[in-house]
Amino acid sequence: MVDILHRIGVAKASPDDVYAALTTIDGLSCWWARNTAGSADVGGVIAFRFVPGGFDMKVIELVPGKRVEWEVVDGPAEWIGTHVTWDLSQSGDYTIVLFAHQGWAEPVEFMHHCSTKWATYLLSLKQLLETGTGAPDPDDLAISDWH
Repeated sequence: MVDILHRIGVAKASPDDVYAALTTIDGLSCWWARNTAGSADVGGVIAFRFVPGGFDMKVIELVPGKRVEWEVVDGPAEWIGTHVTWDLSQSGDYTIVLFAHQGWAEPVEFMHHCSTKWATYLLSLKQLLETGTGAPDPDDLAISDWH
């Protein structure tokens, strides 16, 4: 198994602010995908729809201000059964976000693409919290023909 791992620091936002952007439909639609619907409660499923396709995430764990975990239950075959987590902590004036997309069977080309796209979306999350405006799909940075 292989994982995608990223770390960002978000200024001007507490862990609770970041947590809210990760655990509400409104928050998620402002930095990841405008077309977001579903239940963001533990056991609920959130549907994210993008220009090239979509993903359904089952909410596995929520620890306010500290941790969010989802399991991918629908989407591209490479994503099914993988887990997406965010661990949050405070470091000085920054909320540190440790992001992981874990459980990929192998590092296929699509994983390389997804790693870069996750980085752009994490920067969109940072931008949303620091400036009030994110860059969710369809306004995100296209990096290839896969979008």
